[in-house]
Order: sequence, then structure tokens, then C-alpha cells
Amino acid sequence: MEIPQQNKTEIEQIMAEMRCLKDFECYKSELENLCKVEDIGVDGSVVCVEQTPRACEFSLFLEYNKRLCLCPLRVYIAKRFNR
Repeated sequence: MEIPQQNKTEIEQIMAEMRCLKDFECYKSELENLCKVEDIGVDGSVVCVEQTPRACEFSLFLEYNKRLCLCPLRVYIAKRFNR
């Protein structure tokens, strides 16, 4: 996916303020290699809907076997690109 320059700038600002054990794979893959999430309308988070969620430093376990994703970059991508 082609990422507009304005979004690239915002993404790079987010990346500069965080660390990622996956080396920003979601961005480096041009938003193709993404974990599955669902936007639930809450600022700053999305819900992970992976069949077998990977261990992630940004996940927060919720009730009913759901995980909240608090990764600033993944949340930005979900909310800006609906991906």
C-alpha cells in the first residue's frame, strides 16, 4: 500500500517515541504484514482479533479471552487506514 507523505511523517514521529520488539514490521511491510485488530471506537486502543495472538508487549488481556492492543503505531494504522 502506498502511504501518503503526511502519514509517513506522522508514523515516523510515533516510531521515534517508542520501541518495537518486532522492528516495526507493520510499517516496513508497507502496511501489508499486520496483525488483525478491530477498532472498537476507543481512542488509543483496538482489540486484537488474531486466532492465536502472538505475545506482544503492547497487549493487555481482557475478559472473555480478548486482548486490547495499546501499540501506538498499530492503533494509528487501524484508525487512519481502517486496516
